[in-house]
Amino acid sequence: MSRWSYSEEELSEYFNDPSRRGRPQKGLRGYWHGRISDPRKADAALVTSVLGGLLLLGTLVVLILMISVADDLPPTRQLENPEFQLATIAYTADGQELQRYAFQNRSWVTYEEISPNVINALLATEDHRFYDHWGIDMRGILAAAFETLTGGNLRGASTITQQLARNMYNEHIGREVTVTRKLKEMVTAVRLERRYTKREIIEMYLNTVEFVYNAFGIEAAAQTFFGKSADELEVSEAATLVGMLQNPSLYNPVRFSDRTQTRRNVILRQMARHGHITDAQLEELRVQPIELDFRSSEVTQGIAPYFAEYVRNWLRDWGRENGHNIYTDGLIVHTTLDSRLQELARVAVETQMEGLQAVVNFEWSRPNGYYLGQTTDIYERQDGYVPFDHFWRTRTDLVNSFIRNTDRFRALRDDGTATESAVAQLREDQAFMDSLKTVVTRLEAGLVSLDPRNGHVKVWIGGRDLATDWYDHVAIARRQPGSTFKPFVYTAAVDNGYGAHYMLPDSQFVWRNPETGQVWQPRNFGGFGGGMMTLEEALATSNNVVTARVITQLVDPNAVAFYARRMGIKSDLERVPALGLGTSDVTLLEMTSGYATLANGGLYYEPVVVTRIEDRFGNVLYEAYPSPQEALSEQTAYTVVDMLRGAVQYGTSIRVRTSYGLGQYDLAAKTGTTQESADGWFMLMHPELVTGAWVGFNDRRIQFRTSWWGQGAHNALFLVGDFMRRASNAPDVNLSLARFPSPSEYGLPEPYSPAEPSQPGTPREDRSDADRRVGW
Repeated sequence: MSRWSYSEEELSEYFNDPSRRGRPQKGLRGYWHGRISDPRKADAALVTSVLGGLLLLGTLVVLILMISVADDLPPTRQLENPEFQLATIAYTADGQELQRYAFQNRSWVTYEEISPNVINALLATEDHRFYDHWGIDMRGILAAAFETLTGGNLRGASTITQQLARNMYNEHIGREVTVTRKLKEMVTAVRLERRYTKREIIEMYLNTVEFVYNAFGIEAAAQTFFGKSADELEVSEAATLVGMLQNPSLYNPVRFSDRTQTRRNVILRQMARHGHITDAQLEELRVQPIELDFRSSEVTQGIAPYFAEYVRNWLRDWGRENGHNIYTDGLIVHTTLDSRLQELARVAVETQMEGLQAVVNFEWSRPNGYYLGQTTDIYERQDGYVPFDHFWRTRTDLVNSFIRNTDRFRALRDDGTATESAVAQLREDQAFMDSLKTVVTRLEAGLVSLDPRNGHVKVWIGGRDLATDWYDHVAIARRQPGSTFKPFVYTAAVDNGYGAHYMLPDSQFVWRNPETGQVWQPRNFGGFGGGMMTLEEALATSNNVVTARVITQLVDPNAVAFYARRMGIKSDLERVPALGLGTSDVTLLEMTSGYATLANGGLYYEPVVVTRIEDRFGNVLYEAYPSPQEALSEQTAYTVVDMLRGAVQYGTSIRVRTSYGLGQYDLAAKTGTTQESADGWFMLMHPELVTGAWVGFNDRRIQFRTSWWGQGAHNALFLVGDFMRRASNAPDVNLSLARFPSPSEYGLPEPYSPAEPSQPGTPREDRSDADRRVGW
């Protein structure tokens, strides 16, 4: 029983006490007892008048204080037109969310687009009298005050509207625990209630609350923690998110599942208490674990992180030119990526790179006996060795160079430590050396696929892991392409009248620069054949000597660079004969674009990553209309493609057909390997998908140890072959059996192949200047 409760006997004894009768009553007590005969009613009137007076006095004080803080409140314009930061969301071509770009990851949803479970959980927990008050819950305030005074428990009484005021206008209201801040919050809440309906207030509140992992608002939280939209949240999921609002970090379900489940159950009990769920539902749900589908908005966690980062940079530049901020404007971006193909490529690259990493780890672990065989699984089964141990112990100067390129070394030098002392000190730090070895000996890769018919990028694997290595090996890294550059040489020759069956000798020769006297003596990987070889055979088998004869005797480096530029190579090219063997650095994206130009009949499309941009209301702000440039004639393009078919049928790329079950498709391809096996390349053309891959180390001074594994046909080809095999077996991809269109399908004659001249390598004299397109 409360200490303020009395029995009827006690009250009767008190009010009928003879000693009290006739005693004059003074003050407010006497005033009421003098006018009301019943003592009990008189005392009740006394208590009521005192409380009323105190309430009136408090109201006057509050009003005076409210007037005093009015100048610090958000202006009317901000109340009527609040500004919110909204995330720009990029989607794949097949409708999957690719990435969110935002300072505050927020996507606005209307009241109708929010699950009733969320609203019920919110009202039951935060403000169950929400529809009965006008922004301030006086009953809640009095109850909180009474509980604080009588029980010592500090309890808040902020309504949803007050919390909204604090979330939206933090710069005016603040978050410090003071009477002034509370008054600002209350006044702003009342003003919000005058301008917005209850539904609009709930909508704004649920779109402004902050969670963790840069998720702002219920939609971003639903996507982040449960991989679904806010209107799809079930009761337990809604209770989990509403429970997080008390302290998002403390009740983070990713890190603290047990604690968050306890908090969720508190919300569920409140929902049952207020009739939003039944007791039976409560008993069923409270024992269930929280099942997350966590999807961080961090770019490193996306389905195509390197592509998403490339798109971000593209959007940033577009936004600057067109007056949009991609981090706050809530744009909707449609990209070209195919999430299904991307996932198949990701698995293929991950699988093949694990095997290739095992190869180099084992090869460089011992002084000899490193070659085991032609399949990576043999190397993956090895154990009992230290990866790269032999390399790390014997390449002292190179390892010291790696050390000098670290931040730790630079910090020691900045502190005045001598170079040799700094290197020696770091060599003694085993943890540092192990970490350094892991980084520099990590085999890297890049893979990209384009639709040659429109230039749309369908797959983009910029590396093995963006969190480990931000260096994009598709659009940023420039490496020597090796023999994959040779098709540009043969394109120049074919377009200048030399047919696929034109013959040149496969024999040693020396080229001397007539201006400098510099000598160049190209060699084949497997020696010289000594006989005559057609251009088609030379390209299919990647013959260096015949290719060198083409660039020095049939065309020239300027012509090759000219054709490469028209077909999609943007990097600077050194115009020397060795250019034909792939000595100038280029990007993988450029090379794949160049091959796409061949695959689509000679039309060059600038690679497209974004097809459409809309504002948050669906108004179209940008739409891509790819405009191709005619780089080659259909005859020339088809002739070179047909020559590269030979690489798949009997040349250096044959393994993609025989080992990966792709014989039913019309494919053309080219392998590439650079000096000392620093880079492995593979380019594969399909009429509807052109794919390029690169494999190597970020530091060119580290290479595959054996020439067999160092060839593009034995590393980069594995990535593309595995990807295409997976794509051919995926029911939702439908890799076409289409064939490259021949010139006759364009209504054109078959490519002309001139008769062999009297001396191999000498152009025919009867061709007019119009026929010779060198320098065209």
